[in-house]
Amino acid sequence: MQDFSRRGMLRATAAAGAGAVVLPGITAAEAPGANAVTHEAESATCGPAKLTGRIVRPDDPDYASASLGWDELFVHYPLVIVYAQKTQDVINALTWARQHDVALRVRSGGHSLEGWSNVDNGIVIDVSELKSVHIDTAARIATVGSGLNQLEAVTLLAKKNFAVTTGTEGSVGLAGATLGGGLGFLTRYLGMACDSLIGAEIVVASGTDCAKVIKADLKDNSDLLWALRGAGNGNFGIVTSLTYKVAPLKSVTYVQATWDGLGDLHGVFDTWQHMAPSADDRLGTQIEVHRNEIVLFAVLAEGTPTEAKKLLAPILSIGRPDVSVQEGNWGDVYAGFQTPTADDPANWKFFSQFTDKPFPSEAIRVIASFMRDAPTDDSNFFTQAFGGAVRKSPRGGTAFPHRDALFYSEPGTGWGTRGEPGSGDELTPQAQAWIAEFSQALRPYVNGAYVNVPNIGMQDWETAYWGSNFDRLRKIKAKYDPLNVFQYEQSIPPAFC
Repeated sequence: MQDFSRRGMLRATAAAGAGAVVLPGITAAEAPGANAVTHEAESATCGPAKLTGRIVRPDDPDYASASLGWDELFVHYPLVIVYAQKTQDVINALTWARQHDVALRVRSGGHSLEGWSNVDNGIVIDVSELKSVHIDTAARIATVGSGLNQLEAVTLLAKKNFAVTTGTEGSVGLAGATLGGGLGFLTRYLGMACDSLIGAEIVVASGTDCAKVIKADLKDNSDLLWALRGAGNGNFGIVTSLTYKVAPLKSVTYVQATWDGLGDLHGVFDTWQHMAPSADDRLGTQIEVHRNEIVLFAVLAEGTPTEAKKLLAPILSIGRPDVSVQEGNWGDVYAGFQTPTADDPANWKFFSQFTDKPFPSEAIRVIASFMRDAPTDDSNFFTQAFGGAVRKSPRGGTAFPHRDALFYSEPGTGWGTRGEPGSGDELTPQAQAWIAEFSQALRPYVNGAYVNVPNIGMQDWETAYWGSNFDRLRKIKAKYDPLNVFQYEQSIPPAFC
């Protein structure tokens, strides 16, 4: 990994509401390559900022719940949490953070899988209450606030018989999923979620201690739009709204097939990996391997149950799976397979990977071996077919590089009881060792990684997430965030000549 020169992470005192500085920030004059800042940015001035929106501080009764993310393995204690209710609240919060030299993080759905949307002794700028929606049915364009989660977005669009790609978990923030790429049941039909993104409103740092809002689309700041399509999570600014080109979608057929035990794993997986990436583009499929069962999920866009069963016949003919079929509006189907967050385990760990050649028999044996020894019932090996529309980059391109993969996969494990501090601590070493060893055993058969499923200990994460696009991303970072205001453990550093 390259040794980048970074602005040090700023920390504030832990006193509630205080903004006293422990480490000074770099000024424009001190920053390497400061001449990259535009004259407008250098001369920008603003008065003292005041936090607006819904403010939560450590002495507030809802602080504990507000400071906790979906993955309770990570616990942080921010100085203040700002729930923005309009774009100006985001501008004020970013300006305040810069003027007080405190670390900042951006949060939407709270599903950051390494806890990076939270921070100790800093400010969390939460956009989850920005839920505006405007759908132009004639133009097939939807502009939504960045606070929508995936279930809300799917439901609202489906009522108008439209869709964009989303992930399968409804509580995940739509913005976070899209800005990292975005994959799900409709990926092969509509492409990545970021492929449908045609514009964004984003609050960026301006001058030495200010903030401003800019637009990114195919005409204005098109280089930033390219970067937001796959590398936009907390790297360049704070996205407050997203504009999508939506696709018509009236109905889907949803198929679920379950095999007891792992005896049919080789036949199911091998058949799936050879047919699913080249099947009808309308067909999106996922396989989950648990320690006691194999589950196939499939969605056929604008297709009938008869068509779906015919397309899936090679897999469904293996063994004696329990098969269920549902046809209906995509919003209803999507809502139907959601599970309450309260039922999820408290702690999670995942590894992400892509595959461009079918797994040999040995790789499938590795999956079976590790799944039989999984530490919990909530452990699984998840995989989703690529191909189809994924291989077609949209106008303007994207920073997402993994378009030639056959499929995406991730081993994952969950443990502990949600809402109980310290729950599952006795299982944590075993769970983390299991998934690390599982990931290592699969390394000969996989490559790359998905930025929406990051890993803090990954070497060469820059190219794992973004491949050859990383150098271009660093240049765009230098243009829009030359002082590296938006930074976290694996954020993109600016490049200066």
